[in-house]
Amino acid sequence: MAQTDEFGEELADFVRRVSELKAARSVPAQELPTVLDAAIFELDHVAEQLWPEFQRLSAAGPSGIGSVDRQEQQLLKALFQRVPVPVVLVDRESVVRRMNFAASSFTGVRAGYATGRPLTGFLAHADRAAFRSQAAAVARGEGDRGLTVHLQQEPSVPVRATLAALRPSGEPRTAVLVALQPVDEGNPSASPGAPGRGAPGRTVPNLSATTRHAALMDLVDAMSTALLGRPDGDRSAVLDRAAGVLHGRFADWVVADAGDGRLSRTTVLGPSGYDEEAAAVAAQDPAACPLVAEAVRGGSTALQVRPEDPDAFGLDASGAPVLVRADVTSLLCVPLPGASGPVRGVLTLFRTGGRVPFSMAEAQAMDLMSRHIALRLGWSD
Repeated sequence: MAQTDEFGEELADFVRRVSELKAARSVPAQELPTVLDAAIFELDHVAEQLWPEFQRLSAAGPSGIGSVDRQEQQLLKALFQRVPVPVVLVDRESVVRRMNFAASSFTGVRAGYATGRPLTGFLAHADRAAFRSQAAAVARGEGDRGLTVHLQQEPSVPVRATLAALRPSGEPRTAVLVALQPVDEGNPSASPGAPGRGAPGRTVPNLSATTRHAALMDLVDAMSTALLGRPDGDRSAVLDRAAGVLHGRFADWVVADAGDGRLSRTTVLGPSGYDEEAAAVAAQDPAACPLVAEAVRGGSTALQVRPEDPDAFGLDASGAPVLVRADVTSLLCVPLPGASGPVRGVLTLFRTGGRVPFSMAEAQAMDLMSRHIALRLGWSD
């Protein structure tokens, strides 16, 4: 019982120190790295001392902490979630195992969505290889590392990633704890998630995020106006009008497929100077495009950044991958839903070259617009 009391006192001390760290997030920007170091030290303390002691007492059964076992485990998980520093736990392949509330706010990615996916998928393409290499080195026991990366949704804001090795009790392999912090100390609102310095509960206006949101709302409004202006009974004009709204301002390429039963390609709009490529895309059979076929079969939107499979949108008549020939760097494949039964149309959007990749927010806006398009076509009646 004395050991249990001692463990409880240590845990209470830890909770008090976490409260102090929460209060310290209001210190001047130049002093935040010290707070970050202290938070990492406290997380190390949990992983290397409190957690093993907790498991030892749990294994002792009734003579240890007994029925308190599950409550203490839940408390430790809650402490991880409430640490006021963006923290992500990944494995040696950079796959996310846990993400706390501050990290979700900072990155703009929900923890449930991120878990099981590589953290590198949320970074700018140029930073991915370096991050994977450093994470693997930390997991091998070669010491803690730090590097500067850029989040995909906020590529202009440099982020300092601090990597530390953790060995969770009872697990054979070392995990990697990643703490994130914006490098631009003179601009606390530069945090990609909009809340200042990744701290949940305190929202700081983010001009770039507000601008992007306003642009999306303008796009939705333009789409609604175009669809309402379609003459009644003229279905053939619906996809052309929708594609015209999306082309240029939202996507470099817009490809529309529609039909009852078997889809056919109805609209292809590409960048200026890509007439030959556009003709090749227009000549494709939608059934030979894996992304289109999957959208029809599954009925869900696909978002890909730096598509790994060059054949994902099929081949042109010469056998060349369309994604390579069109220089596609990100894409959205959006089904047009029917009220019931199979999908009866698909919109595919490409961005090329150095244009900012599609984001989750844009995918959600596109999903909303697809429902408006399907409704105007009469497929959602």
